[in-house]
Amino acid sequence: MLGELIEPCGRGRLAREEAASDPEALATEKNPRASRPRPHGPHSHEQRIDEVVVTYFAKPHSYTTDDVVEISAHGSPVVLRHLVELALARGARLAEPGEFTMRAFLNGRIDLTQAEAVRDLIESQTLYQAKVAAQQLDGSLSRRLQPIKQKLVELIALLEAGIDFAEDDVSVLPAEQILDQISAVRTPLQQLSSSFAYGKLVHEGLTLAIVGRPNVGKSSLFNRLVESDRAIVTATPGTTRDLVTETVALGGIPVKLVDTAGIRRALDEAEGIGIRKSREALADADLVLVVLDSSEPAEDEDNRLLALVAQRTTILVENKADKISSQFQVPSSQLPRVQVSALTGEGISELRAEILRQVGGELEGKGETGFLTNTRHEGLVRDSVAGLDAGVVAVYGKVPHEMVLLDLYNALRPLDEITGATTNDDILNLIFSRFCIGK
Repeated sequence: MLGELIEPCGRGRLAREEAASDPEALATEKNPRASRPRPHGPHSHEQRIDEVVVTYFAKPHSYTTDDVVEISAHGSPVVLRHLVELALARGARLAEPGEFTMRAFLNGRIDLTQAEAVRDLIESQTLYQAKVAAQQLDGSLSRRLQPIKQKLVELIALLEAGIDFAEDDVSVLPAEQILDQISAVRTPLQQLSSSFAYGKLVHEGLTLAIVGRPNVGKSSLFNRLVESDRAIVTATPGTTRDLVTETVALGGIPVKLVDTAGIRRALDEAEGIGIRKSREALADADLVLVVLDSSEPAEDEDNRLLALVAQRTTILVENKADKISSQFQVPSSQLPRVQVSALTGEGISELRAEILRQVGGELEGKGETGFLTNTRHEGLVRDSVAGLDAGVVAVYGKVPHEMVLLDLYNALRPLDEITGATTNDDILNLIFSRFCIGK
């Protein structure tokens, strides 16, 4: 089995190729301590195009716990592709997407939450995302789930014993104790479920649209937040005719900033198209910055725009605070307000902090490990909570304990599915198919 090329950004010194996981192919290479390179293969010295480093990982001391070889060559795509072609010609095959990580899971080296964290780590866009993925890879979610699951298993065992050994005078728990133990499982599960709002934000990021009438400083504010002259800025109203986007990290959360065309009555067809796109960006955004020009009185267009975002998560940005006008009055609004100067940078740090406050980015979850970032996990936790709730209803209804056990088992199964203790092949194939080839 041959993994994909692991290439650096551009041509570098060495690049790695995760190679065969094939004990028979390695039968003649069982001396990993050998330090002196030896020539291999049929090629003569004149045909040699590179010298490589071959590293042998004897099982179980490898990523997959199988015998694995890694070939490190100089970072030329041509050389690396040639290595793959040579390996394929000699009987190797390309790994399926996620196959190395699936092998690590099937061989018991990692559980399913850790396997999914590998993909999250690869796809991370910010350092904080990478740290969260690394915590998950280290088993933080599994460790948080383990004591919860253990309490549920103990409750199930007690009820099973009371049913199976009733003739041996094994006491059956009274309803009050059953309810207390269900609550002891449900409360931390519900807390874990609540962490998904923040976890989803960390995992997926958010889209922030900067809107306003022409020439209020939207593009200047965009550039200030991006910390680069990404958007064209002129004194002529209506300079921005199309959407300009850039992704930045705020508090470790990837934020896609969208600079939009000024919203007003269009003066020509091109501007009309730009304004329509602005309205679409506003509708799609998770958070909206409405920019006002505080160096002059507010206009009717400002009021119409505020009415448009009345039901949206919005921050009112009073730009040009370095030359604020005594005639400027903030339109009546309950929106949070921040005064900034895109020209001088005044108030930008306060604006960043307010953005995080509005989206929940300063929640206690930031100091917490093992929170939910994965939609699959969140759905399974909700399923487990639903099973517990059904068990509570059954206890209050004084139904036989055999029926209560059915609900408790329905609460246990989703927890097993999170870590992969009981996961069907279709789900496994779906999860690992989303990995890059060969990881």
